[in-house]
Order: sequence, then C-alpha cells, then structure tokens
Amino acid sequence: MRFRFRLVHAVLMLLLVALGGCATVERVQPAPELLDQVEFPFTRGVPVDTQRPPLYTEGLRDEEINTVQLHRDRIRGVVNITSLSAYRTRFGRAFPDAGTGSGFIIDQRGTVVTNHHVVQRGQRLVVTLYDGSHYRAAVIGSDPELDLAVLRFDPQGRELTTLTPGDSDRLQVGQHVFALGNPFGLEGSLTAGVVSALNRPVQTASGFIMRDLVQTDAAINPGNSGGPLLNTRGKVVAVNSMMISPLPGSVGIGLAIPVNAVDRIVSQILQGGRVSRGWIDIQGLALTPRLAAATNVPVQRGILITRVASGSHAADAGLQGGDEQRRIRYGAHRIPVGGDVLLAINGQRIGSVAELLASLESTRPGDRATLTLLRDGERSDVAVTLSARQSERSQ
Repeated sequence: MRFRFRLVHAVLMLLLVALGGCATVERVQPAPELLDQVEFPFTRGVPVDTQRPPLYTEGLRDEEINTVQLHRDRIRGVVNITSLSAYRTRFGRAFPDAGTGSGFIIDQRGTVVTNHHVVQRGQRLVVTLYDGSHYRAAVIGSDPELDLAVLRFDPQGRELTTLTPGDSDRLQVGQHVFALGNPFGLEGSLTAGVVSALNRPVQTASGFIMRDLVQTDAAINPGNSGGPLLNTRGKVVAVNSMMISPLPGSVGIGLAIPVNAVDRIVSQILQGGRVSRGWIDIQGLALTPRLAAATNVPVQRGILITRVASGSHAADAGLQGGDEQRRIRYGAHRIPVGGDVLLAINGQRIGSVAELLASLESTRPGDRATLTLLRDGERSDVAVTLSARQSERSQ
C-alpha cells in the first residue's frame, strides 16, 4: 500500500510538472541577473489622458465638491510601486515574482514614501505615476521597525505633484479622512471614512510593536499599503500600513502610521540613509510566572536584567545584572540571577523585549531616559543616557 501511494504520488508530481510548467516550482535561489529575461507586462504603464476632466458642481454639496477636488489634485502625487524579483528554479528556469503597493511623492527630486514591507523583497522597483509613465526606483533607506521606506526615482525634468504633511498630533476621533492608493492594483482609488481611534498598538509579523497608530474605517485593502491618508484639506496625516480583517478584504479596521512619526523617520533617512535609535546596553529576559517563581522575584511583569555591558552608559547609571556565580537552569540555558528588574521606561510599563524596543522607538542615542527598576524588592527611578543600538555601531 505504501509503495503504491508513493508511486502514484510520484506520477502525479511528474504530470503536474509536465502540464503546469512551474506548478511545483521551488524557489531555490534569488537570481536578480534573470530580471531582464522574464516579462512583467503590468509594469509597462498604460498612458492615460492627463487632461483634467471638467469639474461638475451642479447638484453637489460643498463637502462633495471638496472631495472631488481633493482627489483630482492629490492623486497625481500618488504612485503605484511594483516590486520585482526573479528566482532560479531547481529546473534552471527563470521564475518571476512581483508585488504591488502604493506611495506618495514628497519633493521634486522624485522622493517617495512608502511602507517597508512593500519593497523589502524587491530586487527591482518600478514606480508608476498617475499618467501611466513608469520609472526605475532605488531604496534610499528603510525602517522595518516603523514599517517605512524612502525611495527615489529620476523624474527626468518633469514637474511632479507633491503631497505635504499635516499635523497628526491634532487628529481627533470622528474627523473625516481619505485614503488614496492602488487597492488590488486598481490605480487612483479613493476611499473615505473617519478617524475611528487613536494610539492603537499593533505587533507586526516581524515582532516589532508599532505604537500610536491611527485607526480608520476608510477602506484599506491589499495594494493600499504605503499610500497617504489625507485630511479634508488634502494634507497627509498618516501613511496607510495594514488592515485587521478575518477576510481578504477590508472590514473597516485600517491602521496608519501618524505623519509626525513618518516625518521624523524620513528626515533621518534623507540625512544619513538609516534610522538611529537609542538603546540600553543590557541583556535580559521577559518575566513569566515560572521565571518569577524560579528567581524569587515578587513581580511577574518586567525584564529581568541578566547582564549589563561593561563601560556602558547603563553601567555608569548603576544598573546591575545577574550574579555569574548564581545561575539557574531556565529552558535550555543557565542564566545568572539576582539582577535588577526593569519595570518601566519613562513611565511606560515594560513586559517584553518587543515593548522595550517600542518604548525606545522615538529616541536617539544621547537622549536621557528614566528607568523604573526593582532591586531587592525596592522600586527606584534611575536616569540613564541612551547608547546606539549594537547593530548600528558598525554602520
């Protein structure tokens, strides 16, 4: 029986290969050198009539006229981003892969803001403008932690429509907003809604916690990512990033990155090509009830500090790691215990490494932070100068 099953399975797999070409394709190896050998027809760009159609106002309310005018003016600053990749299959064939998202132009040099996840796997990026013209683009810098990326293309002397930022700190629940982008590849779409909530935290698939997101019921669907969320004056108040839905389409819960945070990240990328954030030179483990019991710690939420880097700002501030002579087995490791427990940073409670990263997201090396520590059952506040993250020091 087992032999028959394997034989039938093998025959079916061979038939699928013969009939379907890449039906059983396996991406063995990225092969950007094959990009020019595969065809991506949807990146050619379809020229459209760039003349603005007449604006008909008869029978429209003032707010409708404003929305129509907003779309006519701002959609020219929104771009479609196609991320292209090529792979060599185990059969030696060139296998194309592509994804699409949105972005918007912020200056006449062809600088575009979008989401990191739109471009992170792309070996070649193509920006398509509202009129169907398309240009090769390159990543200037990217920030996975806040899911942002900055691209640039050469506009070859043409005048571009640019979008300007508003002030996301002044957003209010109930305020009308508009999402522009290319959902499901449908270019030039506008959806309308309101700000449903503010300061939403969400943990991304990569493990980062994004805080202070703007929630909106303006439909955000696949392909909208990276596009602008505008207020009624046509200013960017957030960058559309994700939706929360049990279905493939929007159910009215979209999340966007507030533009004030976007401006901070984009400014750093344009100045130095990367984002630099503050860090505390410690190693630690997130407390669990089991770990708290094993270490005799009277709290079950926080970061148990196991090591403090010698000569670091954290050491200068007096933070204490575990005693190397007192180790306990925890999982597959033996960890030093008896160190401080980090409970909060600048008043924000910390219960995981992801929350530790999120609490420092808006900081820079050299900033000061107030840490709430637990030592020998006593709580205290300690000021510490933030360092650069280890991954940034070698750059």
